[in-house]
Amino acid sequence: MSLTLSQLKSALWDGANTLRGSAVDRTDWKGYILPLLFFKRISDVWDEETAEAAETFGDADPSLFPEVHRFTVPDGCHWRDVRETASNVGTALLHAMQEIERANPDTLYRVFGTADWGNKEKFTDELLKDLIEGFSAIPLGNQSVSTDVLGDAYEYLIGKFADVTRRNKAGEFYTPRSVVRMMVEILDPQEGESIYDPACGTGGMLLGAIEHVARKGGDPRTFFGKIYGQEKNLTTSSIARMNLVLHGIEDFQIAREDTLRHPAFGDASTGGLLTFDCVIANPPFSLKEWGRDLWESDPWSRARYGIPPESYGDYAFVQHMIASMAPTGDSRMAVVLPQGALFRKGAEGKIRTALLKEDLIEAVIGLAPNLFYGTQLAGCIVILRRKKPEARKKKVMIVDASSLFRKGRAQNFLDPEHSQKIVEWYRTFQDVEDRAKVVTLDEIKKEGWTLNISRYVLPPIGEDIPPLPEAIDAFKAALAEARATEEHLRNVLNKGGWLE
Repeated sequence: MSLTLSQLKSALWDGANTLRGSAVDRTDWKGYILPLLFFKRISDVWDEETAEAAETFGDADPSLFPEVHRFTVPDGCHWRDVRETASNVGTALLHAMQEIERANPDTLYRVFGTADWGNKEKFTDELLKDLIEGFSAIPLGNQSVSTDVLGDAYEYLIGKFADVTRRNKAGEFYTPRSVVRMMVEILDPQEGESIYDPACGTGGMLLGAIEHVARKGGDPRTFFGKIYGQEKNLTTSSIARMNLVLHGIEDFQIAREDTLRHPAFGDASTGGLLTFDCVIANPPFSLKEWGRDLWESDPWSRARYGIPPESYGDYAFVQHMIASMAPTGDSRMAVVLPQGALFRKGAEGKIRTALLKEDLIEAVIGLAPNLFYGTQLAGCIVILRRKKPEARKKKVMIVDASSLFRKGRAQNFLDPEHSQKIVEWYRTFQDVEDRAKVVTLDEIKKEGWTLNISRYVLPPIGEDIPPLPEAIDAFKAALAEARATEEHLRNVLNKGGWLE
């Protein structure tokens, strides 16, 4: 029996809620539940592969044909082995995960992260047994759950955990999927192109690029071997790798390292960074202590346009991404930045000016505030292209999309109709009244090389705004009323003896 997406979502979230009321902080749930789901999936698929091998090879021992398995599950390290463990369940679980990683060094090295399953103050045997029994009731083999459904359910869990950890910088690992899809639609990756995310979080943008091609009828397999991501956080990078595997993606590279200090992907033929057709990222806003001292003599030559200040790492990521764009072809990039990066002066102003003079910046899209987890600041998306089409050269499209959002209780949302409108504006690359303006580099130069959106696109004047004389009269009347009220209050206080 196959599970629907809604059934699987419900079952997985119910399983996760086994931890409610335990010593495990809710903000840490993702580091335990997601690896557990992955372990169960590997075991269930291994069972199906074994059964298929038995049908194919008859009475022969299926273990003699390891090629039938995508992943190796060593003896004693299957889900059912842990399920049957009577005591010290956490130790057994940790052992099973570590042995699976060792048995699959090329594909699953450190994929389960660093969860402290053996910590009995967090995980009593009773709690782990309840957790394992809950997941045991969910069939996760290919016959029960397709790759697409399981991948979507996994993304759903990541989103739920982002909701739980909103106050604890969930933005460090999760970008709202509506924003991801919009950025991918703008970049429009094609079959066979290479994709790179230097701040990949849980892998959502890489998956978004692959799914974009699939939606257009392309073959996602043409991306295999051309998907690259780097993520500083060990747990998050592990989740990204699990995420790609569960979506059926093979032959990718996710590196766990600090991108600005130690970029993971070099090109031996050039001695520089490996370059890609599409580069996309939502790096941390205004990262402090990002490694400026190393950039003063950066061996990768990323500081071509200048060295950003120590307290703002935004243009360090931008320059790393530019250095990672292929020098030929239609290489392009999309990056999420705080809007302050559009107009701050000093070192950042000099870098921005240099990028504009080199005609790399194609579009700036200002978004509504409170769209991203972990910050209420309004972000923006900056599109850069190595070689612009002739009609777009020496021009930048400035878009004010700050009014396009659905207000939520704790967070605002960019709905599909909003993102689609922004994509349409970008593609037409024409002025839109009160929304977008295509400006020349000469116009930007006159404004002091700022990209402050309000310098180019003014918000519409509402019909409820009165003419200036009426506004002045209304202000004078309100001021007179306020003064009369203040005088009345003073008289009351004097009569009551509260004022001397």
